Amino acid sequence: MSGVTTTKTAAEGRDYEARHLLVLEGLEAVRKRPAMYIGSTDTRGLMHCLWEIIDNSVDEALSGFGTKIDVRLEADGSIYVVDRARGIPVDIEPRTKLSGVEVVFTKLHAGGKFGAGSYNATGGLHGVGASVVNALSVRLDVDVDRNGAVWSMSFRRGVPGVFDGDGPDAPFTPGGGLRKTGRVNKGVTGTRVRYWPDRQIFLAHAELSRTQLLARARQTSFLVPGLELVVTDAREAEPVTEVFKHDGGISEFCDYLAADPPVTEVIRLQGTDKFTETVPMLDDAGSMTATDVERTLDVDIALRWGTGYDTHVHSFVNIIATPKGGTHLTGFERGLTRAFLRGLDGTRLLKAGEEIIKDDALEGLTAVVTVRLAEPQFEGQTKEVLGTPPVTRLVTRIVEAELSDFLTSSKAALRTQARAVMEKVVAASRTRLQARAHKDAQRRKNALESSTLPAKLADCRSTDLDRTELFIVEGDSALGTAKLARDSEFQALLPIRGKILNVQKASVGDMLKNAECASIIQVVGAGSGRTFDLEAARYSKVIFMADADSDGAHIRTLLATLFFKYMRPLVEAGRVYTAVPPLHRFELISPRKGQEKYIYTYNDAEYRRKLAELTKRGQAFKEPQRYKGLGEMDAHELADTTMSLQHRTLRRLTVDDALAAEGTFEKLMGNDVAPRKEFIIEGAYALDSQRIDA
Repeated sequence: MSGVTTTKTAAEGRDYEARHLLVLEGLEAVRKRPAMYIGSTDTRGLMHCLWEIIDNSVDEALSGFGTKIDVRLEADGSIYVVDRARGIPVDIEPRTKLSGVEVVFTKLHAGGKFGAGSYNATGGLHGVGASVVNALSVRLDVDVDRNGAVWSMSFRRGVPGVFDGDGPDAPFTPGGGLRKTGRVNKGVTGTRVRYWPDRQIFLAHAELSRTQLLARARQTSFLVPGLELVVTDAREAEPVTEVFKHDGGISEFCDYLAADPPVTEVIRLQGTDKFTETVPMLDDAGSMTATDVERTLDVDIALRWGTGYDTHVHSFVNIIATPKGGTHLTGFERGLTRAFLRGLDGTRLLKAGEEIIKDDALEGLTAVVTVRLAEPQFEGQTKEVLGTPPVTRLVTRIVEAELSDFLTSSKAALRTQARAVMEKVVAASRTRLQARAHKDAQRRKNALESSTLPAKLADCRSTDLDRTELFIVEGDSALGTAKLARDSEFQALLPIRGKILNVQKASVGDMLKNAECASIIQVVGAGSGRTFDLEAARYSKVIFMADADSDGAHIRTLLATLFFKYMRPLVEAGRVYTAVPPLHRFELISPRKGQEKYIYTYNDAEYRRKLAELTKRGQAFKEPQRYKGLGEMDAHELADTTMSLQHRTLRRLTVDDALAAEGTFEKLMGNDVAPRKEFIIEGAYALDSQRIDA
């Protein structure tokens, strides 16, 4: 029985017919999916509804109608917006046979902003603003002053009707259209909208933000010079009212936004251009036809550079903020970069190989970018991104031309400012490159410190830090002998190929790129520079083992420079040594009892003294052998003379005076040749030949 039931349920689940389709009429879609129209149903959505109503009044002011807008947040949760513009049309719209007021508040994609000639440049585009607010309000009342009369209409969740009383809970009777409810003086026009957001739609904790409202009102007053906005918050016992009016426009706005001392005064970049856009238009038969329309683009930008590093760019399309930018902002940034490349050409501020990118020009910049055009293409009803493609090209051209004129101006006052801002941009470019080089070096350093030990390391078996020793050996041939001569229990070997990089002349990045330097740091295992951790070092002693000739001395000096500059704590702790291999060997013939068969000398002076001593004593010996390198020694010879704890000689590197040592390394190994040359010339006369290679 249960099996039959399951089969029936599965069959019903596969049943999908036309009767299952849901058709949402009118404003039902808005209430079903409000986030599609206002972004969300929290505070952000509430504020978006308010912007839609306010922006309709601002669009009137942009077109030259109305100089004052009142916004009031009432204690009962309603919002009241008043303007003294032309007023919403009250006559009958021919196609729908409805009044203009009812069309605006009940029909999606309806309004005067679709190229009908009522508006030139507006923030409205989709014709859904007022109707969406109406659909998401438990009650909306609109009063229009027009033609010497007051026209009124009310709605409940988008449905026209009549309320019998005040507030959203008053009895409501659906039906009825626009009503004449009073008279006004001839010539008096305007619109008053009061609405109560529907709490069935909006979240319980969602509430209107006075801070956001005041910021938006202030912003709008800057963008529409001469427009007065009065904001009143009557939700508390003591109503708070603020008035915003700025005649200085976006120049004043730019000054207001800037927080750092100026490098330049506020610069205005203005221009107008035209472009052709193909748009669908209704013909006389009511069909949509693709039509080429010539558009006018007005660009007005205020910008100034300050001494700071932060960038503050605010962009607007027909006074609608576009926080996520769009084609106008892309054009602005592109034009900005091109203008600086032109302005810097021939100034010698930019060196060969240096480049300017967008981020360099934006450092310390405060800018207000505004464009005005008819029927802008926004991405979505929230209008956060402008999508009209030709705008990028036109804004780039205008910004490049206007800003280039400023940067190359011959006027003394402007020339000084232009020079200052170009120097700032070049400095930003150099700082960026240095920061990138430092970051790359840090990445290589981190990768180096965390990677596995190099394969060429012949490590020791012991982990006892008090015993372990690392021999840095010159050349592969010496490595072969050293492997046989060492005590593999506690002596590790790391070969290097010839002379390593002179790190006193090189940058950190170049040092880390050098394979030999990188291997040494990696094997020591304690990091480098500021991050060097002496406790993490893997060996108790680090011993340089190079040939006893001048090349070997140079290699030891290069290694000492590396350790002093990047692993100094190891040197200061007395844990860095140089091995002292022999330079000559005497093999005695028939040595006396108790006399060693082999005698080693470690420099030419010692060799001459030993030669004279043996000759004087009449001791016979074979032809003395001179070692050209460690690789020529047998394993037992290298062990006895250089690596055996009982017989070897080590020289410890010490630092008595760190500053003096730094000076010496810089003098002998640094980039400046003159002090080194002077040191050599002066030292030549005081040279003690007996101390050479001692």
